[in-house]
Amino acid sequence: MEPLPLALGLAALLGLSSALLEVHVGQASISTIQGQRVVLPIWYTSLSQSRPYVSWVLERPGANRLQILMYMDGTVKVQETYLKNRTGFVHPMPFFNISIAINNTQEMDSGEYMCTVNILDENTINGKNIGLINLTVLVPPSPPTCQIHGKPYLGGNVTMSCKSAFSKPGPKYSWQRTAPNTQVFFAPAQDLARGTLMLTNLSKEMSGTYVCTAANVAGSSKCNITLEVNSPLSAAVIAGAVVGSLIGVGLMILFVLQMFVYRKKKKDTQEEMANEIKEDAVAPKTPSWAKSSGSDIVSKNGTLSSVHTTRDHKLYPSKPPSDTASITTAAGSAVGYKPPYSQPRSRTLTPTPSVSSQSLPLYFPPGMNGGHYPSAVPNNRSILHRTNGAQPQPPRQEPTVPQGLTTSTLTRMGAVPVMVPAQSQAGSLV
Repeated sequence: MEPLPLALGLAALLGLSSALLEVHVGQASISTIQGQRVVLPIWYTSLSQSRPYVSWVLERPGANRLQILMYMDGTVKVQETYLKNRTGFVHPMPFFNISIAINNTQEMDSGEYMCTVNILDENTINGKNIGLINLTVLVPPSPPTCQIHGKPYLGGNVTMSCKSAFSKPGPKYSWQRTAPNTQVFFAPAQDLARGTLMLTNLSKEMSGTYVCTAANVAGSSKCNITLEVNSPLSAAVIAGAVVGSLIGVGLMILFVLQMFVYRKKKKDTQEEMANEIKEDAVAPKTPSWAKSSGSDIVSKNGTLSSVHTTRDHKLYPSKPPSDTASITTAAGSAVGYKPPYSQPRSRTLTPTPSVSSQSLPLYFPPGMNGGHYPSAVPNNRSILHRTNGAQPQPPRQEPTVPQGLTTSTLTRMGAVPVMVPAQSQAGSLV
């Protein structure tokens, strides 16, 4: 800073009444490391005693000019920028030395700084009142990432890589093997610019820890990786274990999917069956009072429902329908009929009580001479009762059908063919 007073003294000795304003730059290009403090040295010469107007502006590539600091009318003003809390004049103003300082420099502080000085009663020629300084903030390499490419087995080849995400300027890479077997590598095994290291024809002795160092003028950083050379058999076992694990996981997933599909299909089938059952009618249940095959069946309310005669116990012989017949009364009762003569005479039938009255009186129409046909049914069957158990019955006699009695003759007499109730050996009606 001594040239400034010397210039003022020479101007005074020469007796110059006025001098031109001129700005001087101490260093046109400055480099610093990120995080450090830097001073941009600038001063001006003038014989005027007036206060100067000083302005500092930063211009970065691809960005607009940014005014960061100024001195005007005896006041220092710091503009609202990201440098507000990190920049200021080195000396109290007003002063001929108008240098500024930047604390905790960052990479974004890099750029061209322009200082302009103006005094009211001083003239300038050809921009002598402007000073320019280029500032470069260097950044050490970020911690690099180490990787191994290839399969480290005996006789094989691998390539190690080392890369830093950010560095200014770009770093140089170097590999070395650490203790107990220290080893330094050179080209062409390693590439200092790309950060790669090639190892060929691997052996067990090449196993160990390898360290990569990324360095530039601002600093350095390191990373390490462990190389373990295996035999091909071990590599195959490891590969098989990995493949087996993947297959096992795939089979488990497939099993779960199959179970899910099976349960879904089963659920859909059950729903379809339930829908079909709902659409179908409910099958009737067999009544508890129904008898087995070959027994007489009476309806639940005690009335005669049908006649079912087994093949072994027939009340009437198997003859054409014209040879045998039954009649029914006006009340709906069924009675046996046995004409004794070949030329029957038509008579009026007398109503008899229904089976629902729990008794079945037998009725035979009178003969031609006013007589009655003999009954072929025992007297003890004049009243029928429903029973649940077997009871002793007299031997059954099959009635004889007189000759000459036909269906047409019975029809002319007013008879209606019906089913005659029979009694099984158990004594129940069918």
